[in-house]
Amino acid sequence: MKTLGEFRYDVATGLTIGARERQEDTVVADFPRGAEVGFAVLSDGMGGHASGDVASGIVATELFSELKLLSTAPVEMEQVIGAALREAVVEANRCIALYEEQNPSARGMGATLVAPVLFDNRLYWVSVGDSPLYLFRQGKLFRLNEDHSYAAQIDRLHAQGIIPLEEARDHPDRSALVSVLAGGEIAQIDCRAEPMSLKDGDIILAASDGLHSLTDDTVTDVLRAQQHNSGGQICEALLQAVAAEGCPEQDNLSLCVMKANRLGEIQDRTVSGRLPRGGDTATFETGQVVHIDRNTHQGVVRTVVSLTRKARK
Repeated sequence: MKTLGEFRYDVATGLTIGARERQEDTVVADFPRGAEVGFAVLSDGMGGHASGDVASGIVATELFSELKLLSTAPVEMEQVIGAALREAVVEANRCIALYEEQNPSARGMGATLVAPVLFDNRLYWVSVGDSPLYLFRQGKLFRLNEDHSYAAQIDRLHAQGIIPLEEARDHPDRSALVSVLAGGEIAQIDCRAEPMSLKDGDIILAASDGLHSLTDDTVTDVLRAQQHNSGGQICEALLQAVAAEGCPEQDNLSLCVMKANRLGEIQDRTVSGRLPRGGDTATFETGQVVHIDRNTHQGVVRTVVSLTRKARK
């Protein structure tokens, strides 16, 4: 349990490789005890053998490094949080372009991003792509960030009566992205620069699009059933629900659960766990040490993030 101001956050991350041969998601969270700021970064890589895993690692490491450096001065950080998040996204995108220049075989790679940042009960975020950021409050699920995919546009056409439900649901372009970090121009960035106030018992859920094998109603049901449990147990329950769907084309899935509790409401405790599925899935409670966790069919690979960076000119 990590304390930020008057709120404690029970934070857990989870990964599953799904039915894919490669793990291209990266997720990292940093909520040190006693700190004034905590954050998570989740990136879903694209490109398969064109280094989608490298792309997500670049994005996650760049965002993490920038936020970690800024967090040494939390008051000043919050004052410029919108500009700082946008600048970090642009820099991550530039790093992808630089990597592709140096490694021609990696051209065509890209990644989505969702990064929630918390100062006490004040939530900010930045996102690019279709990785969702949810708020679960009082039994209801709300998507907070924009969906930069054609699915959102197609659903709007259906809501306006322009196309029928069947066409909207089965449209071949639903999963295509309208904005992504791929080294070129970033079409859209969703940046929450004004704080959203969280309440006791709120659950923030960041995920890659592998969660979309579950309907929003199913995600809501899982969170309702688990809302009084630890962040690690919530994470495991979501991974188990996805596994139970048995989707033959299940995408990689990464999760970060952040459960808000006002001080004095619960006992300080730390829970971490691992699903018994032969190394395919895992959850980790995050603390003082920050890790990037990956899954392969051979097990979990854990990498400590390096904070060494070159000075910008």
